[in-house]
Amino acid sequence: MSTEARGKTHIDIYDRATREVWAQRFGVTEDRLRKAVTMVGSRITSVAAYLERPAS
Repeated sequence: MSTEARGKTHIDIYDRATREVWAQRFGVTEDRLRKAVTMVGSRITSVAAYLERPAS
């Protein structure tokens, strides 16, 4: 994970580079990531739980 992403608690879904990084990290498409954020909010742990993936 990049230094910029460390220590953050939320995914900035409006930032393209951030979306790409988190989509790749969770192994999903950017569209799936956007849908997850719409469903549970932008907190990384919530998105990870929704996608059933660890947040580490």
